[in-house]
Amino acid sequence: MRVLLVEDEPDLGKAIDRTLKQEKYIVDWALDGSEAWEYLDSQWTQYNLAIFDWLLPGLSGLELLRRLRAKNSALPVLMLTAKDRMEDKVAGLDAGADDYLVKPFGMAELLARLRALQRRSPQIQPQQLQVGNLVLDCGNRTVCHLDRSGNSQIISLTNKEFQLLEYFMKHPNQIITTDQIRNQLWEASADTFSNVVAAQVRLLRRKLESVGATNLIETVHGVGYRMKRGEI
Repeated sequence: MRVLLVEDEPDLGKAIDRTLKQEKYIVDWALDGSEAWEYLDSQWTQYNLAIFDWLLPGLSGLELLRRLRAKNSALPVLMLTAKDRMEDKVAGLDAGADDYLVKPFGMAELLARLRALQRRSPQIQPQQLQVGNLVLDCGNRTVCHLDRSGNSQIISLTNKEFQLLEYFMKHPNQIITTDQIRNQLWEASADTFSNVVAAQVRLLRRKLESVGATNLIETVHGVGYRMKRGEI
């Protein structure tokens, strides 16, 4: 789940960024509206959610919303603002915001509102993904392996391993290039070394093989990877 955070207050931005990453979100954090638009206008990255502050250097959060909706984008957007008058809320919602959160707020409420946006979104992902004997729960962020008797075993994954497996399970039997994985699963500001994807795939394979889920992720040499459906 990839989120674009647009917040120019450093302390608040750091707090939101840290909270989202703890919840296994992939976060790109922009400090002004112009930088945020470059992210949104890119063909390389697809976002699942966005968080816009209202008052930003460069383009305002309201202008970002108008540009986004002018492109017919259905990206769910949560607007953050200190403006709490009813007419301000109406203006934000009319510009295309899906929800509105007045500062100051607690991180628990922010996360709850993001979960609600995910449930309401037309791009909503299923609560569970299953490929072969692997079941990934998008709600509680767990992965388990089912044996032939129907018993399940939880697989302990790091945040990045979970994100990588989720991406593979959303695209079963499809060849996914290394560049696609890197662009979708690593923050734009991350200093990724050349074989970072191969290294993470290797670690994920070891975790899957440890519970008997072998040969699920196939290397397509010179291109990328493919996740086979396997047995059920």
